[in-house]
Amino acid sequence: MNQNHATIIQEPLLSGFVYGLGATMQTLNDMAGEIARTDIPVLVVGESGTGKDAYAKLIHRLSFKGGSRFTKINCASFDPADFFGQLRKSRQSDPPVDSCRTFYLDNIQEMDAVSQRELLSHLSDGESLDLNEEPSARFISSTAASLELEVEAGRFRRELYFRLNGVCLRLPPLRERKGDIPVLMDYFVNKHSVLLKKVAPPINDKAIQTMSAYHWPGNIRELENLARKLVVFGDVQLALNDLQIAGAVNYAAPESSLGGSLKVAARAASKKAEREMIMQALERTRWNRKRAARELQISYKSLLYKIKQIGVSNGKHES
Repeated sequence: MNQNHATIIQEPLLSGFVYGLGATMQTLNDMAGEIARTDIPVLVVGESGTGKDAYAKLIHRLSFKGGSRFTKINCASFDPADFFGQLRKSRQSDPPVDSCRTFYLDNIQEMDAVSQRELLSHLSDGESLDLNEEPSARFISSTAASLELEVEAGRFRRELYFRLNGVCLRLPPLRERKGDIPVLMDYFVNKHSVLLKKVAPPINDKAIQTMSAYHWPGNIRELENLARKLVVFGDVQLALNDLQIAGAVNYAAPESSLGGSLKVAARAASKKAEREMIMQALERTRWNRKRAARELQISYKSLLYKIKQIGVSNGKHES
């Protein structure tokens, strides 16, 4: 392992979100290290809870701008006047030292049309800089949605998509990297044991098997929440009960069900797949049920009925 690669692997452990043993995560870490040393705009794509913030911070830390400011902008609830004021100020300062900062545009798909147009004008100015001028601020963006579909639907400017998508990092959901669950769980349990000043109970193989059987709609964020509960409760099984409630692992399934009809099994599998799709859509849209219904291509009323059927609720209001 070369020195650069080792550094890239060690840095993510500080956040616990982007560590992984599989080939996919190793490749992503290598890409992050290479991208960091350029000024290319980066688009980080992944479901909610997959570690998009951690990758944005990692790229900034490893970049030539690592000692300068890292500003996170939540595009779902930001003040356009303040944000674009900061951009203009950084360009007009003399010398433009602050232009070396990194702007992290989280939930870029939520940016309104007026702000998209304004941002595009700033990116255009940056590309037209002369070789003797200071480089513009770096932009890292993230999204849990398909920006390609947003562009096709006319909700996101095509030119802006191509300017922000200099390099795309696509983060895999936790259900596709379950081999990392034991390592991540160990990290989070140790982290929260220190923070809460409590000794966590040991996690046995059966508990790991239970976690591996779960589909993790909330991804790594949900795994960390489970680790925190485990430390708080001091009881592994009590913490794992949340997975049972979520309906992903059927602890009480009778052995006789293994010999059931193919039709019954197919119906059960279909219901489970439907539930997973609904939960994923709700996570991606931050429980905006109208947007989730559009993504699932069903009516809003049908989605409400299905949410009631699967017995989940969130309490977030529609925006």
